[in-house]
Amino acid sequence: MLRLKNENVAIPVVLFAGILWSFGPLVVRYMDQPELVPWQYLFARGVTIFLILNLYLFFEEGLNFYKNYQKIGLSGFLGGCGLGIAMISFIWSITHTSAAITLLCLAAMPFITALLGFLFLKESVSLNVWIAIFIATVGIIIMALGNYESGSLFGLLFGLLSALGFSIFSVTLRWRKDTPKFTTVALSGLFCAIVSIFILINSGESIISTSKNQSLFSVHGTLVCLGLILYSIGSKAIPAAELTLLSLTEVIGGIFWVWLPLFGINEVPTNTTVIGGFLIFLAIIYYSLIIKHNRRFIALN
Repeated sequence: MLRLKNENVAIPVVLFAGILWSFGPLVVRYMDQPELVPWQYLFARGVTIFLILNLYLFFEEGLNFYKNYQKIGLSGFLGGCGLGIAMISFIWSITHTSAAITLLCLAAMPFITALLGFLFLKESVSLNVWIAIFIATVGIIIMALGNYESGSLFGLLFGLLSALGFSIFSVTLRWRKDTPKFTTVALSGLFCAIVSIFILINSGESIISTSKNQSLFSVHGTLVCLGLILYSIGSKAIPAAELTLLSLTEVIGGIFWVWLPLFGINEVPTNTTVIGGFLIFLAIIYYSLIIKHNRRFIALN
């Protein structure tokens, strides 16, 4: 794998990864009635992620790439399931509420991860981190109060569940650092595909959606994979604090694309979403500043 040791070069690479991910909500908005075909979406996206990442591992490691699956262990299995749940929750969230709320819920991931690390890995959480968690929690509550309609609140709750799933993935990687991370992500794609096809067969629904939707399903999966590969290349040279701030690229970009009139979606966040989102951004910036001294690298291998 290409390894970047220069932080000044690695930062644009990671930023570009975030920009790729940020187009995900826009892709979903272009789908025909995505709320009616969530399982078809998850099946196609899961298969795409599984195939592309295994193809990448094949070119990276040769025929022996399959041995990564022998190293998965309990941590990889739990991480894959957590990430699979995050993917499932994402589509249920974004099809029932605004892209801004879904993405801002995902922005709270560092704090959910800190809480899970505290509960299950006995990692210490400083007072400053608790303050950041409190600020982010207030922001989420404000968003919830401004989106109390049943559908929108449903979407917000699934957005938080998606963030929880991603956090479970992060914590399992901390639990056992030698877990093959790309293989775990590929496993999450397989998890989505298996769950989706089981539900589709049992409900008697078609596995395939329209040709337009199928193309967009695969485009979204491809964006996820390309972003992961670029993130893995650049993240090895960037400390945790900077990566936390760079993760905002996906959130800000995702909200911007669905608002930008050029793309024809014109989705404007509500006032409470803007206020709550500002508090979450404030919490992330504060969190990044207080861990600035931490030169821990959190690369995705």
